[in-house]
Amino acid sequence: MPDVLADFHFLRPWWLLALIPAVLAGLWWARRHGSGSHWENAIAPELLGVLLERRGVSRARRLPWLAAGALALAALGLAGPAWERLPQPVEQKQDALVIVFDLSLSMFAQDVAPSRLVRARQKIADILRLRDEGFTALVAYAGDAHAVVPLTDDTRTIENLLSALRPDMMPVLGSDLGEALEQAYTLFDNAGVSQGRILVVTDGVDRISDATERRNPRFPISFLGVGTAAGAEIPLDFVNQPGQVLRTQQGDPIRARLDADGIARIAEITYGRYRTLTLADSDIEHLLATPLPGEEETAEVERDFDTWADMGFWLALALLPLALAGFRRGALAVVPLLLMPAPADAGLWDDLWQRRDQQAFEALRDGEPAVAAALFDDGSDEPWRAAALYRSGEYAAAAEHYRSRDATADLYNLGNALAQQQAYADAIEAYDAVLYRDPDHEDARFNKALVEELLERQQQAENDQQARQDQGQQNPEDSTANPEGGSDDSGEANEQQGEEQQPSETAQSQEQQSEARSEDGEPSEELTASRDEKQDALEQWLRRVPDDPGGLLRRKFQYETNQRLRRGDYRSQDSEKIW
Repeated sequence: MPDVLADFHFLRPWWLLALIPAVLAGLWWARRHGSGSHWENAIAPELLGVLLERRGVSRARRLPWLAAGALALAALGLAGPAWERLPQPVEQKQDALVIVFDLSLSMFAQDVAPSRLVRARQKIADILRLRDEGFTALVAYAGDAHAVVPLTDDTRTIENLLSALRPDMMPVLGSDLGEALEQAYTLFDNAGVSQGRILVVTDGVDRISDATERRNPRFPISFLGVGTAAGAEIPLDFVNQPGQVLRTQQGDPIRARLDADGIARIAEITYGRYRTLTLADSDIEHLLATPLPGEEETAEVERDFDTWADMGFWLALALLPLALAGFRRGALAVVPLLLMPAPADAGLWDDLWQRRDQQAFEALRDGEPAVAAALFDDGSDEPWRAAALYRSGEYAAAAEHYRSRDATADLYNLGNALAQQQAYADAIEAYDAVLYRDPDHEDARFNKALVEELLERQQQAENDQQARQDQGQQNPEDSTANPEGGSDDSGEANEQQGEEQQPSETAQSQEQQSEARSEDGEPSEELTASRDEKQDALEQWLRRVPDDPGGLLRRKFQYETNQRLRRGDYRSQDSEKIW
């Protein structure tokens, strides 16, 4: 309640001036009719009670005040009382940011505790938490560059993958900033973004031309420096050589240093800004406010796109009984209106104020996808209905909707719906269809790799289960052993005896299996429960997604590197520096 009172205000306060004529009109009317009728001046007071009807007089005296109250409520409603903000997605700031993360071996240096890599990942996580609007992408680079996540407003996805990024997972060693910037521009083009910011998180730039040759005022390149000028050696713990450091061919330890002044000059040339990593948020706040064309230098990253909710309509509803009371016969209509209970069908009441698609969008925004799916129409709103079904867990129904459409996005969503149903082979076919149409569809390629791994695990689990079943049908005991503990001279006889006993033991195993079945030939409850338990355990295991997606990212990077090698996309490096 204190917050409501603190935020209470009027959107159009000038309408409050209308309260003055409303009060004056009520006073004037009351004064005019308050003295009574002209008969009171001509008839003796003792006869007034017999000749005049007092009920009509009292109603006439109340009427001015009812009219004045109605005018006052109308003035308050027109003034626009407000105490709550409502988000306006249409007006949200659509700025785009691509974070370019340096994963060269020098990021293992520990001149900042605990290491440059850990501090850089923490700072990127802080950036993601600050960005509550707009679109963000992540590119990782060493000797080549790879798009980890394309431009998206789901920063949690980026944050979940961030902890898996390490320099030793990169297929090519080195530090090729030029290739990383090319990846950033490709992400902007794919998203149809005409301008945006690029933030490079790095501890050094080997070739200045990598950045200066790609400068663009519509895409300023800012830099966040990680490390110190004194630098530190690069430990080789990542290759199981604790205590060892990276050395030159001559055997001298390599010391990675941060050239803050040099990177700052590059940032100035590329229309960006530079800051060295700190514990506070002032460094990233300064970098995220890098001006774009058409923006002022002092512009800040703010959220000014929420609007105050005009609550004046509630006063308009309060005027309805007063308006009905102004009619002689309409006054009786107020009673059922006030006594009418809340409608049993909330949709009927909502239909008076919003269309079904508007109600569905509101339900989807409020986290009620099942309600939204029921409200969306199968015709014009079919894509939204499919999305609502998917979010509510109705993957089979969502897949049917996506199958009826032929857009690339629908094929991609079809693959996701099939993957959720564990129809991994069909999901891979859907992703292949997407990649056939759009070879650069990073989400489809990433999901396909994930589903292929799940399919491989599923097949391996089925093979293991089949092997255990086959092994269970064989004799688990060693028939060649001498049960009497006799000497080795009877080995041949025991072997023959084992061969003779094998059919009987197999028959015994079959008899035990037959006893596990009921009289009607169906499996017993114990056997069925055991199988169901194993199946549930298998399905639960298959539903698990690895907490560490590093293996998938590693394979994704390696696959992209191999593709580029086949196409001959790599440009010659001027230096053999691998860190």
